[in-house]
Amino acid sequence: MYKVGIVGSGFGVRAHLPAFSAHERFEVTALASPHSAKQIAAKRNIPHAYSTCRELLAGCDVDVVSIAGPPFTHHDDVLAALEARKHVICEKPFALNLPQAQAMLDAGQRTETATAVMHEFRWVPARLALKELVVNRHLIPLRQVEITQLSGRLRASVQRDNSWWFDRRRGGGMAGALLSHLIDAANWIVGRAPNASTGYLRTANPARREANGNTFTSSVDDGCFVLLDYGDGVIARLAVDGTAAVDSFTMAVHAENRTAVASGTDAFDLRLFSVDADETAELQCTPSPYEKFRAIDAHVPLVMQLLDEFVKQIETGTSAVPTFAEAVATQRILAAIGYGTSVS
Repeated sequence: MYKVGIVGSGFGVRAHLPAFSAHERFEVTALASPHSAKQIAAKRNIPHAYSTCRELLAGCDVDVVSIAGPPFTHHDDVLAALEARKHVICEKPFALNLPQAQAMLDAGQRTETATAVMHEFRWVPARLALKELVVNRHLIPLRQVEITQLSGRLRASVQRDNSWWFDRRRGGGMAGALLSHLIDAANWIVGRAPNASTGYLRTANPARREANGNTFTSSVDDGCFVLLDYGDGVIARLAVDGTAAVDSFTMAVHAENRTAVASGTDAFDLRLFSVDADETAELQCTPSPYEKFRAIDAHVPLVMQLLDEFVKQIETGTSAVPTFAEAVATQRILAAIGYGTSVS
């Protein structure tokens, strides 16, 4: 049983905590958050509560640190955990900029403890099936990966509270929140990082209104668009738009012999189809072995499958976890289109 300290009381409590708690190989023994750790720890029967990652590391003994605070905290918290020789899982977006991301990768390689990035969407059943179709050469030759995610969460009429999420300098915006997942997915499907990338960020609605009527100005993107060139005739087109009228997710892999398309209203519930010149067939996907935990949160089964691989990484040094090196590749693409800051 590996003892876990979770840093962050937002998504860390919503998804990391129940996933670690339900997994047979982990026990959550500490929580760190500057505002709510003590209250949440008491409610969830977590023995130790701290304000910061460094306080957690100094105050109790853990084997794993799960970094789930805002993006502007990742760099310092990951380095502190690695300096203490802990195994580390870090949320996306990995860092605020490429120098930070590279420093985190370098520290992980020096420490030689297990590291991973929380790209849990790799374990969505339809995505796993798409990956298998590519690996098993049912889609040949590969030509294009197309991923589009639409939502209405940032339409002008939607009221949102002002927070770090609307501050570019602190890592907010759709590029960090969602495009990072899409870049990881494209690189994972193709099996390598691209040779070149181009794209741009768009802020259609900088004027925002809170529920109490207060207004503020958003400095982050509400849409982001990328074109990736992998060489050998393979490209990817990725788009995230938070100002759409509908919620929709589409992930298509196009080859010269057929196309495979996974689609649905969100990134979790996807139907997968194989399309060629003769027919369209729906493919059945194996559900998560942890599907029963979806009632807690849709992320939980996916995180638990990532944790299965993280155990292998700890114990054997070999697994299918999303790596720090892959996160640096993603950060390089984000930087190329203007995400993040120039401060290391």
